[in-house]
Amino acid sequence: MKKLRHFKIFSYKYVNYSLLLISGVFIGWLIFNPSKKSEEKHDHSTEVVQGTIWTCAMHPQIRMEQPGKCPICGMNLIPLAQSDTSSLDPDAIHLSKEAAQLANVLTSVVTRQKPVKEVRLYGKVQADERLLQSQAAHISGRIEQLYVNFTGESVRKGQVLARIYSPELITAQQELLEAARTKQSQVAIYEAAKEKLRQWKLTDDQIETIERAGSAQTTIEVVSNTSGIVTSKLVNTGDYVTRGTPLFKIADLSKVWVVFDAYESDLPFISKGAKVTFTLQALPGTELSGSIVFIDPVIDPVTRVAKIRIETGNQSGRLKPEMFATGIVTANLSEYRNNLIIPKSAVLWTGKRSIVYVKDKGTDEPIFKIREIGLGPMLGESYVVTDGLFEGEEIVTSGTFSVDAAAQLAGKPSMMNPRDGEPSAMPGMLMPDE
Repeated sequence: MKKLRHFKIFSYKYVNYSLLLISGVFIGWLIFNPSKKSEEKHDHSTEVVQGTIWTCAMHPQIRMEQPGKCPICGMNLIPLAQSDTSSLDPDAIHLSKEAAQLANVLTSVVTRQKPVKEVRLYGKVQADERLLQSQAAHISGRIEQLYVNFTGESVRKGQVLARIYSPELITAQQELLEAARTKQSQVAIYEAAKEKLRQWKLTDDQIETIERAGSAQTTIEVVSNTSGIVTSKLVNTGDYVTRGTPLFKIADLSKVWVVFDAYESDLPFISKGAKVTFTLQALPGTELSGSIVFIDPVIDPVTRVAKIRIETGNQSGRLKPEMFATGIVTANLSEYRNNLIIPKSAVLWTGKRSIVYVKDKGTDEPIFKIREIGLGPMLGESYVVTDGLFEGEEIVTSGTFSVDAAAQLAGKPSMMNPRDGEPSAMPGMLMPDE
């Protein structure tokens, strides 16, 4: 019995040790040998984190494997939307939609429009040279009295401007009075005496007054031969003058000229008879117009401009000489009527090349590629395109410099960095040497 009891105790201990050993092995296997399902799940999560690329909305050339801030502008990085770029042109620049919005990148479709060029001109109002008069003394003598005493005074035709004392006039009047007494018998002498006074610009009324008075007048009146404004007063009371000496300069301002300066590059778009719409700084809100009546055939060697003249009425006197004027001439360029027109803001010009950025037609993403184009005349805020674009293509019209800057930072063809040192050509187009 005693041996049987010892055997049972030994058996129980052996079973307990075996169970404990088996349990330990099993627990160790569970800890150090995870299931295949857990392993696959863990690896998949790691693969997603490692595959996310972070970029800057303002600087899409930044590529980071971890989130953070942009090293250029300090903005928070955003996850880059992954897309299939296997078919993307290596020379194209791909912006994120967020970057395009922040840079205000806008596009428009290239269309054909009526080419109308507006030439802006600057000039002044001037007196009509054909209506300028010099009021001169027709006889030698001394200025006894002036009836016009300052520049700018208005005068009318027939108005007395001055009175001149002349000994020659007294002698000529006496000859007339002597000839008048014998005019019945010596008509030729009488007419000769009257003609002498007429040469000194005495009117027939003045001559008749002398005859009726029967005595010589000591002074002669200088009468205005035109109406207008005194622009120059050249004598004073008491001055001695000779025959032909200018006393006043008078300008008739009922009609005036507006003379504009046109640069030689604008002359091909300006023609005689073209309508000019102009405004004056002194008359804001008032728009006037006239037709070109004269184009100076000679270019000024210093200013490199030619004078363009229009004529306009000025009965109201509102237009005064030396007023500044701004005019616009509209020219229809019929030779470019079938060409494309694009906004001026779409063009980047380097001095030798004119380029635009064309949007990729095959995607809605903001993907652009540089394109060299040929330009015709500038039409105010737009250009005529002679080659390099097709109707219906979409080009960048706002934010062009931002797109070009992104291309430069990405090392792709740009305004100042053409590929291989040569300007990029439009796909399917032949270069000039081909």
